[in-house]
Amino acid sequence: MKVAIVHDWLVNYGGAERVVEQMLKMYPDADIYTLVYDKKKMGKIFPEEKVHPSFIQKIPKATKLYTKFLSLMPKAFESFDLTSYDLVIASSSSCAKGVITSPNTAFVAYIHSPMRYAWDLYYDYFMNAGILTRFFMKRQMPAIRQWDFLSSQRINTLVANSSYIKKRIKKFWNKDSKVIFPPVDVDRLSPNNLPAEDFYVVFSRFVSYKRVDLAIKACGQLGKKLIVIGSGSQESELKTLASKYRKADIKFTGRINDEEVKGYLQKCRAMIFSAEEDFGIIPVECQACGRPVIAFGKGGALETVKENTTGIFFQEQNEESLKEAIVRFEKLEGEGTFKTTVIVEHAQKFSAERFRRELQAVIDETLKEVN
Repeated sequence: MKVAIVHDWLVNYGGAERVVEQMLKMYPDADIYTLVYDKKKMGKIFPEEKVHPSFIQKIPKATKLYTKFLSLMPKAFESFDLTSYDLVIASSSSCAKGVITSPNTAFVAYIHSPMRYAWDLYYDYFMNAGILTRFFMKRQMPAIRQWDFLSSQRINTLVANSSYIKKRIKKFWNKDSKVIFPPVDVDRLSPNNLPAEDFYVVFSRFVSYKRVDLAIKACGQLGKKLIVIGSGSQESELKTLASKYRKADIKFTGRINDEEVKGYLQKCRAMIFSAEEDFGIIPVECQACGRPVIAFGKGGALETVKENTTGIFFQEQNEESLKEAIVRFEKLEGEGTFKTTVIVEHAQKFSAERFRRELQAVIDETLKEVN
């Protein structure tokens, strides 16, 4: 059976690329089609001989500026000739699911999210964009939305990465989908079976919607120790914010390797997760290390964290609500509410093996329907 895997872009290794990696484990001989490909960063995981980038790859600095070419993305993905494939699997949060396949080809699309910047987060992106970007957004986005909806109609089977995304697919594309949680590398993570140390941790990209600022404000005002792992465009702004809370111990680690991250996750009292995410792999990784999560009670966290068992939720996305949650967490922690073995057992439900098994069942069913 001839198989193609289609992904938005291969320029950095993150949660979406882990999904593609697992798809490739399922079908080692598959070809990979993508908008642009950074061989230096991704060549070890996705060999050059397997990857077919679009014509946008030929544009100078395309692997850095690819997000600027949104208006060309539909054409780029539709330019791939996939008519000879028996099975096409897309991994998409942008335009990858818009490829054209033969009626005899089984087409399964794993959706991380319908395009956020085209639909429900359009106004957030617009308000934070520069004047030139706003100019193009106003003119390009209506056509992008039309294409995004129409291209979704030619997929045989849609798979959502969470029930939260399933609702968004129904809202924007009026299509039903099946839920399969993304793979989390829980096998490399484990508890250290030592008492927690007196600090909280945040592990995130420093961009506005991740709301790292809430953890800094809440811990700063409560005088709690906080370890902030990651980097991003808001780094300077967040460090300036943290400097205001001199009585609190707020430490920025920058980017660190997986083993160092694991060490912090194993030792922390809890992770603070302030974003409204589509799924959120990082809270599951923390739970795989046996530590609970204090999460904003919307989005994918509702599916990965069990209230008063593997963590707790705060209901308003502000520091007052988070501060109340931290105080409540510490009371429950003192009562022995959070059991390491229970937390780890819950995290195992999101394993890569489980992902491959569930996705294979959906693919087999789709192949039967098409053939």
